[in-house]
Amino acid sequence: MSKSASPLAQQRATANIVLKVANITKQVSSPEGPLAIVNDVSFEIERGDTVAVTGASGAGKSTLLAMLAGLDLPTSGHLWLDGQDLTQLSEDGRARLRAQRVGFVFQSFHLIPALTALENVLLPLELGQRGDARKHAREALDRVGLAERVDHYPNQLSGGEQQRVALARAFVISPSVLFADEPTGNLDSHTGQRIIELMFEMNKNAGTTLVLVTHEQVLAQRCNRVLHMHAGRLVTP
Repeated sequence: MSKSASPLAQQRATANIVLKVANITKQVSSPEGPLAIVNDVSFEIERGDTVAVTGASGAGKSTLLAMLAGLDLPTSGHLWLDGQDLTQLSEDGRARLRAQRVGFVFQSFHLIPALTALENVLLPLELGQRGDARKHAREALDRVGLAERVDHYPNQLSGGEQQRVALARAFVISPSVLFADEPTGNLDSHTGQRIIELMFEMNKNAGTTLVLVTHEQVLAQRCNRVLHMHAGRLVTP
């Protein structure tokens, strides 16, 4: 931004940043000594943007995603979600922020087998103590075309249907950011394409920021921006 930009313009620009990452590094121990899985990464993501994180296996993509979502902390550096520095929050504070602002879609669905589709979608609403939780959960399942499957358990649903339940659960809290880690990895190409279309449609309608990890170039090209990682470093900011 220009040095002559007004304070109001600067404030608006800052408010439009939903994720800010400043020099984060994640180190783990290895037989050869400390190993940097993510190494000195910095970038910003604007509200409502769609961003793909790509790279070879072991490049640090999923580790980066876990830190962005507050599921893990960097060894050094800072990252902000909706203006809050995740590195300065307690574990309980990060959990509250995730419950209020973050949705997740994973490759393995992560549905609770003992709960029905409706009960799985209800979980984040109950954690956030939202009113009319059952009504919102039913509406979310209706949006993904599962109004007739609310009382079915995960083992009674196909893989594509389970991922649609996961999408409904992710979007039901109207999150600021949706994180998706290889969301079509366990699906056949036809079902995966349907899930991709549904995810982008819901993301557009909700105005949510989408950050997804994928090795599929077709999926990455659907995003407005691609961040490519190699050996823990961001090589295309």
